[in-house]
Formats: sequence, C-alpha cells, structure tokens
Amino acid sequence: MKVDGKTMIKDIVDMGPKAIEILMSFGMGCIGCPASQKESIEEAARVHGINVENLLQSLNNI
Repeated sequence: MKVDGKTMIKDIVDMGPKAIEILMSFGMGCIGCPASQKESIEEAARVHGINVENLLQSLNNI
C-alpha cells in the first residue's frame, strides 16, 4: 500500500507491527486513541510537529 498525506491512521495501523513501530518512533504514541483513527497521517503529523515527508518516506519503505 502506498501511503500519502491523506492516508488515514487506521489504515496505516492495519499495515501491521512495522508500521506501528515507525509511527511510535516518530512520537505518535496516540495511535491507539479512538480519535486518532479518523485523522489523516498529514493531520496527525502536523499536530505532533513531525515532518510528514520523512514519516511518509519511512512508511513507504516497509
């Protein structure tokens, strides 16, 4: 699956443990929060002050 800024957090979590590990390594510890499941990765990155391009690159290298 190709991840872009509009990809929902829930879809990334569904990619499996490696994707979850990457999100956690970027400081997104709230991925288990029900509210985060309705956010795009771009929205979540902005809230957490994370460089979305770096995050997307890491996720797409899985």
